[in-house]
Amino acid sequence: MSERIRVVIAGPVQPELVEQIRAVDSRLEVGYDPDLLPPTRYPNDHAGVDDFRRTPESERRFWEMIAGAEVLFGFPGDSPEGLAGAVRAAPGLRWVQATSAGAGEQVSSAGLSDDELRRVTVTSAAGVHAGPLAEFALLGLLAFAKDLPRLLADQRARRWGHYPVDELSGRTLLIVGLGQIGAEVARLAAAFGMRVIGLNRTGAGDYPSVDELARIGALREWLPRADAIVISLPLTDATRRLIDAAAIGEIKAGATLVNVGRGAVIDEDALVEALRERRLAGAALDVVATEPLDQDSPLWELPNVLLSPHTAGLSVRENERIVSLFAENLRRYLRDGELLNRVDPELLY
Repeated sequence: MSERIRVVIAGPVQPELVEQIRAVDSRLEVGYDPDLLPPTRYPNDHAGVDDFRRTPESERRFWEMIAGAEVLFGFPGDSPEGLAGAVRAAPGLRWVQATSAGAGEQVSSAGLSDDELRRVTVTSAAGVHAGPLAEFALLGLLAFAKDLPRLLADQRARRWGHYPVDELSGRTLLIVGLGQIGAEVARLAAAFGMRVIGLNRTGAGDYPSVDELARIGALREWLPRADAIVISLPLTDATRRLIDAAAIGEIKAGATLVNVGRGAVIDEDALVEALRERRLAGAALDVVATEPLDQDSPLWELPNVLLSPHTAGLSVRENERIVSLFAENLRRYLRDGELLNRVDPELLY
């Protein structure tokens, strides 16, 4: 490792947070030029406005800055193409800190060679979004336990009538995917008195809020027993359409499904059919198979669907948390320690 470490900020971030990065260690030389970065659409936006274009001169300056990086914060353009461009423009690049938890998908789409994957480590922002996404999952569980669609319909109709509603306490929650998001969902669900079953790849791990732990291979065994299901899986070859039509057919009638992982984990047509037939009480979806959601999708209009446009994890505190993670990883990098959230180029998470 050289005496001076060149860190380049490749995407929009607040200036005060850049100063926090600089303060990590005197050996860091931080390249940051907000004039070369796109204006943001909303707080903590990592891509910037769609129509942003640099002048030829500013484009040259931007890529010259990238070319000198040993460490990169964010992907240029927040895209796989930007990641590939940075890896190829910067021969001294050794590590890229992504700003998303699902960075493995971007690494997969970047088309990097084996040599490039060996040279450059990518770390994700896994865990940064766990709290907000877990809160959304509980929102979805509560919405259908308390029959939010009926509440809203009755309010619009000015209809006043008493009826009983369900409660989460005593119900069985199946969490498919026990990363940091799934573990936080388990903690919150346990606080509501739910019995929590967790599935992960190995069937092992230390999860204080999980009552029973099993391998994902046991999914079909647990689906008929769960009153509610939360999906918090990354998208890989192994998880794509894991929740297929047959699996949806195994889900207990009247159950609730929440997806805060990736949309393509679920067979969307089979899900729509189950929702239309009211075999499921409802679905709360922060993600869908193709984003943005097609204007003709039935998911827009089904009354037992709660849709979030992949924004449930976008907390107003997001960049603070990502920079805090990056700062800790910088300290580890400077002492040749193990980086947090290293993306496995084979597993892609």
